Amino acid sequence: MIDASANYLAVIKVVGVGGGGTNAVNRMVDAGLRGVEFIAVNTDAQALQMCDADVKIHIGSKITRGLGAGANPSIGYQAAMESKDELRDALKGADMVFVTAGKGGGTGTGAAPVIAELAKELAALTVGVVTRPFAFEGKR
Repeated sequence: MIDASANYLAVIKVVGVGGGGTNAVNRMVDAGLRGVEFIAVNTDAQALQMCDADVKIHIGSKITRGLGAGANPSIGYQAAMESKDELRDALKGADMVFVTAGKGGGTGTGAAPVIAELAKELAALTVGVVTRPFAFEGKR
């Protein structure tokens, strides 16, 4: 039971997955959002280096060799499964987790559900924020 007189700050983590998700995290960091921990997750090692997140997790290094998922959600899923322990460790202690990704790419589409499930298993309130591609961007 939580003491009502004690000050309690919820631990909130925002996880950007893939190119779209890490772009969203960069926008939040640039806007000066405070009080949350930002985590960037990507299969593309070079793109991950450019992210401003507090924590950066390169997933699927054995599968992708750091070159990204090539718009293949199956590769994104496999990459997340390969790095499941590291992802779980990054999510530990969170009361609330926002998972943000872009639908249509390989890493965001394939890995975001794995990350959301891990957060749920850790009893964090889990919210997904997914953007859809514009029509002119094509079906993938």
